[in-house]
Amino acid sequence: MRSRLTLLTLSLCFLFALLGCNKPPASDSGSSTDANASATTASSDKDANRDEKNREPRQAKPGPVVVPAGTSITVSLGSAIGSKLSQTGQTFSGSVAKDVLVHQTVAIARGSDVSGTITDAKPLGKFAGGAVLEVRLDSIHLHGADLPVQASTRTFTVKGKGKRTAVLAGGGAALGGLIGGLAGGGKGAAIGLAAGGGAGAGGAALTGNKDIVLPAEADITFELSQALEIRR
Repeated sequence: MRSRLTLLTLSLCFLFALLGCNKPPASDSGSSTDANASATTASSDKDANRDEKNREPRQAKPGPVVVPAGTSITVSLGSAIGSKLSQTGQTFSGSVAKDVLVHQTVAIARGSDVSGTITDAKPLGKFAGGAVLEVRLDSIHLHGADLPVQASTRTFTVKGKGKRTAVLAGGGAALGGLIGGLAGGGKGAAIGLAAGGGAGAGGAALTGNKDIVLPAEADITFELSQALEIRR
């Protein structure tokens, strides 16, 4: 009887020992659980960062700047033009002489390239004894492109045979106080401009039986006839 109990006890001990050997280590299970938890946490962090970025407001592009009709744009000529020097249909180039502001913000910066057309050029003797020079501003180079411009033309006329008064037809203002100058095509002549509309035209004109000449770097002021929309 005692031998049977001893045998049964040994059998149970062997069985428990066998079960203990087949049980997976507790540490491996814990490591696997920790790894899965870390992966889940990392994925959640990425999703949270992605959602945060998506929630960030996108910066709106600045809208266009509108330069209203009636705004003056002063152009400095790149080369001399004149009633005898130039021909109808000839183009000219220059640059903006001073900043054009809209609501205290620079809409057209000084130095921006411009182009225009001589719409009429008649030397003395071709127009009832007088000379005519008419110019038009066509475009301004802004942000890498030529922006078309609608502006009033500027017309200069000179009466021949001793007349020493140049009349700016566009504004009806007299350009007086002629100081003198060289013949057409020579180095620039200096003239004083009368106050008012004539002062806005700028430039120089040779008169006194001579053709109109606007030398290089002379200023001509054009007035926008239509609003100018500038996209930035």
